[in-house]
Amino acid sequence: MIHQSNIKGSSSRSSSASAEARSGRTPSPNLPVAVPRVDSPPVNDPRRSDVDEWGRSEHLRSVARRLYGPMYRRWFRVEWEGLEKIPKTGGALLVANHAGAIPSDAPAIMHGIEEELGRPVYGMADYFFRKVPVVGTLWSRTGGVAAHPDNAYRLLHDQGQLSLVFPEGTKGPSKSYADRYRLRRFGRGGFVEIAMRSGVPVIPIAVVGAEESMPILFRMNGLAKVLKLPYFPVTANDLAFGPLLGKVAYFPAKIKIRVLDPVTFDVDPGLERYSKSRVMDEAEHIRAKLQDTLHDMLRERRSVWFG
Repeated sequence: MIHQSNIKGSSSRSSSASAEARSGRTPSPNLPVAVPRVDSPPVNDPRRSDVDEWGRSEHLRSVARRLYGPMYRRWFRVEWEGLEKIPKTGGALLVANHAGAIPSDAPAIMHGIEEELGRPVYGMADYFFRKVPVVGTLWSRTGGVAAHPDNAYRLLHDQGQLSLVFPEGTKGPSKSYADRYRLRRFGRGGFVEIAMRSGVPVIPIAVVGAEESMPILFRMNGLAKVLKLPYFPVTANDLAFGPLLGKVAYFPAKIKIRVLDPVTFDVDPGLERYSKSRVMDEAEHIRAKLQDTLHDMLRERRSVWFG
């Protein structure tokens, strides 16, 4: 309970302080002194973490790079050729062959570009991965984006980012070892149309070594249907390391990556439609260039393990 005498006392002290201030005298140490206000950061800052609109976390990416770095350098001993052909600024659509039961090519490409060029790479893949508990979140936090034309356009055109796609889709990594380095059809060339609409180049990337890092002996299609998976592989790694460890343990195949010349299209960006025949022809041209490059790299390779 506040007593009336306290109110009067407070009022008299306040009057005294005002008088002292007017007279220029130093306030009594028993009186309150105004303290300059220190501006605090705005409380309505929308950026509460480093997670961007795509779900990518630069902190988690940096952790992933530190953890993956030794495997990149010492296990796969990744070797690049033509890395300077990837632009240091602006959008570009990176297109690569895809192989291995659990492909080792995507993390190698993303890691190398981020380490050497300092640019983030967004890997586009089937939405299936986004739906898997825990895996989907980690995939998103480390740069994974659901493969959709609208997502690709925003990344490439609106934000000027590097986007990595695998036109073979799941047909690539589900290939058996007997069909290694034989590129599957590049769908209907959707990646070419997105590059045209976004006004960015397509940069083909050929990868040798991923096929042997986790080769598929055969697929269990019935089990894949039951588990609702795109494919269920039985690999040489399963035989060597066991069915559990074999799903995550790679063979130490040397990975070589060759970046081809950028492919540009003499068309106006932003159009609603592009010639389907032109799109298909360009996609097949890029696929043929990648296939020829893979054959050249295989002829030059002396050993699966030493390159």
